[in-house]
Amino acid sequence: MNPLQMRRTLLTLACMVPAAFAWAQQTNTEVRRGEVVYVSGNDLVVKTEAGQMKHFVVPEGATAVVDGKTLTVRDLKPGMKLTQTITTTETPKTVTTVRTVSGTVWNASGNNVILTLPSGENKQYKVPDGTKFNVEGNPNATVFDLRKGMKVSATVVTTTPEVVVTQRRTVTGEAPPPPPPTPVTQVGVLLVEEAPAPRQVAAAAPVPQPESAPAKLPKTASDLPLIGLLGVWLVAIVIGLRAIRGLI
Repeated sequence: MNPLQMRRTLLTLACMVPAAFAWAQQTNTEVRRGEVVYVSGNDLVVKTEAGQMKHFVVPEGATAVVDGKTLTVRDLKPGMKLTQTITTTETPKTVTTVRTVSGTVWNASGNNVILTLPSGENKQYKVPDGTKFNVEGNPNATVFDLRKGMKVSATVVTTTPEVVVTQRRTVTGEAPPPPPPTPVTQVGVLLVEEAPAPRQVAAAAPVPQPESAPAKLPKTASDLPLIGLLGVWLVAIVIGLRAIRGLI
């Protein structure tokens, strides 16, 4: 295998490594619940389900969906129930670097070769199966043909595994229910209070209008009865006087 073929083989292997790591991706979900106790500015105090008081400094732009409405921390009120869902995703990945090294074979064993670099450092490398070296005019030399002191130039692919952690936080909640009506304390016997009857106002009677006096009273009787009565009275007196004289 010439250097170009070896480079292609190493790059193919380097591309296969991240794909293998991707299968190991892990996702964890954590749910936290609490009740708002205090809000001032970006400071938020929440009482957790375990009864603990926790203080948070909410970053600008953070929102919560409460009863279908998107609210900021300044819109929260004491008594609101909050639920925070934290989704954490861990994705393994590899960081690959490609470079060319030259060195002197210090030892070769199996698929491993140790090269002495120009800096004097000895470093071990793994040689993929089928790799060919161009050593001292032999383009088909394998790792088993390497001997101590041979000069070797090679393309080195370095893969460093890393884990990328991402988090997604969502906060939902619900407003507190309206307060119940204040119960009436029952003391002693039962009393029934009746509302007063509606007042009845009598209509004012019409004021009678005075009749105008006639200019002359009408003549309703004559003087004859009075004269007859006087005559009877005088006769009675005369008879009485005669009776008195006869007794004397």
